[in-house]
This record gives sequence, C-alpha cells and structure tokens, in this order.
Amino acid sequence: MEIREFAERILLSPELEEKLLPPDEPLTDRHPGPAKRIIEPARVDSLRFFKNHHGAKMPKLSGMMEPRLRAIAHHIMANHELQALEAMAWTICAFPDAPTPFRFEIIQIMRDEQRHTKMHLRRLNSLGMTFGEIPVNGHVWSRNRQAENLLDYLACVPLTFEGGNLDHSLEFAEAFDDAQDFKSREVMKAIHVDEIDHVAFGLKWFRELKPRHVSDWDAYLEHLHWPMSPYRAKGNIFQREARKLAGMDDEFIDQIEKAGPPIGKPA
Repeated sequence: MEIREFAERILLSPELEEKLLPPDEPLTDRHPGPAKRIIEPARVDSLRFFKNHHGAKMPKLSGMMEPRLRAIAHHIMANHELQALEAMAWTICAFPDAPTPFRFEIIQIMRDEQRHTKMHLRRLNSLGMTFGEIPVNGHVWSRNRQAENLLDYLACVPLTFEGGNLDHSLEFAEAFDDAQDFKSREVMKAIHVDEIDHVAFGLKWFRELKPRHVSDWDAYLEHLHWPMSPYRAKGNIFQREARKLAGMDDEFIDQIEKAGPPIGKPA
C-alpha cells in the first residue's frame, strides 16, 4: 500500500472503521502524488464538525467524579485524536515532496493516533456514551490547515497541540484517579508516554528543516499562525521532565513555561 493511498483513505472515507484501519503491508512511498489540500475530511453526519467548528465543551477536571462527564471528556479527546490523525493525513497529501523518512515516521505516529482514538472510544462506550452523541469541533483540523509548509505543521501539531498534551494527559490521569476510574487513568498515562515520542519526532524534524542559524524558539514563533501561540503548548501543571525527554533544551522549555495568553491579533 502506498503512503498516499493510506492518507487518502483516512481523509476520504466517512466511516470511522475505515479511518482507524492500519495501513496494508508492505507500505511504500514510490508515488507521493501531486500536492492536494483537502478542505475538510469526510465524516459520517454525527461526526461532522459543528458549525463554526464549535462543539461540546470539555468538562472541568473537578467534574470527573460524574461518569457522564468522564464520558464527555473521553468523547472530546477521541475527536481530538481523530483530528490529529486526519491532520497528519492532510499533511502527507499537502506536502508530497516531504522527505521520505519523514513520511514513514509520521505513519508510525498515525498508528498511535488510531490506537489512542480506539482507547478513548472503549472508555466512552463503557461509560454509556456513543461516539457522535454530542457535537464535535474541528479546531485541530482548522489550525493545521493553515500550514503552508512542513515547519508550520511541526510547530502547530507536534510542538503545540501534542506539546500541550504532555501536561493535559497527566492532569486528566490524576482527575480520573481521584474518581477511582483506574482504566481511564491508565489510558491517559499511556497516551502521555506516546506524546513524549510524538513531540520528539516533531522537534527532530523541526531542527532538521529549519535554517541552521535560527534558534529553535525563534523558528517556532515564526511558524505559528494566529491564533496559535506558545500558550497553547502547555497545561496547568507543567511537565518539565517530559519536555526534556522529548529533547527540548532549557531555553525552549523556559519560554513555553512563561508564555502568556496572546493579547490580540498581531499587525
């Protein structure tokens, strides 16, 4: 199976089962195809992005004692993981001239996203909810679609969205633990470990592709498109050690830790 074929299956198949199928082996990259920027992934009606990309709101961590609110949290996170998968498939199609090693490595990340989606689906189903029961947003997808090159993608998804999940994953793990939902806790802890690898992948290729004379931080700021900002790359309980494990240097970590919310659109 060609990498391009796998990416298009994820983007163009509306059925969830098709999106979550692993690629057929052996996987090859002999025909990357022309650049193609898909506007929105095909999805069944119940999972289509809600108007203006607004969906159900994430419950507060303090509400995780309630099974229904835990189910909603898993529903929202399942949609986030699915969007990340679709965003990576979009990147494969939008930038067919990306280095072949990058394309093979991102496939491995996509396998993780498929697995993460399934993990959340099992938990929300066990808590009495069906995927698609509440409106879903397209926030990750819409921000990724702003990418004009691979550096933009790397700044947006691995370094910001997945970087932020280094914190969020453990925050939810703790909240689920407090609620004695130990299966949900273990889901979040497993995702946290994978996110370290995902951020490391993003940082490795970001350093490989950016100009040598530009620092990691300056290049990162240059390739974030409004309204994305470093503030989105962290949660409430900052996981410094996880970022070190992903390969970030102290300067980069310090800058993320002290980043505040953006004050209005830059000129």
